[in-house]
Amino acid sequence: MDITIHTTALPHDDPDASLVFYRDILGFEVRSDVGQGKMRWITVGPVDQPGTSILLAPPAADPGVTEDERRTIVEMMAKGTYGWILLATPDLDGTFEKVQAADAEVVQEPTDQPYGVRDCAFRDPAGNLIRIQELR
Repeated sequence: MDITIHTTALPHDDPDASLVFYRDILGFEVRSDVGQGKMRWITVGPVDQPGTSILLAPPAADPGVTEDERRTIVEMMAKGTYGWILLATPDLDGTFEKVQAADAEVVQEPTDQPYGVRDCAFRDPAGNLIRIQELR
């Protein structure tokens, strides 16, 4: 099989704040932005990786989601336990400084982990955990 990772999804509850985080702070390009108000589906990704994207989507837009499930999603997003992603960079310290300077919520400063990676962590405006590993 020849399978690649094309797009992954993360929830958002404030599309404009998400755009600032992913476009202006992380430097991703906006590939599409459809919908209106809070019901927007925004696709972003690294400029030099056109085949890999993150879809920022309203989490409870699926008509199959019940009201109880919507409440649970909102609660999990508020706690930061609903969505997360791992990113990587060759310059972890420089990336950390840039993201921290933009007032992103720091979860963990750059740390050597016992399982062999060096990483840091932030929360995006929707509460998603964004872990950034250092490429070695």
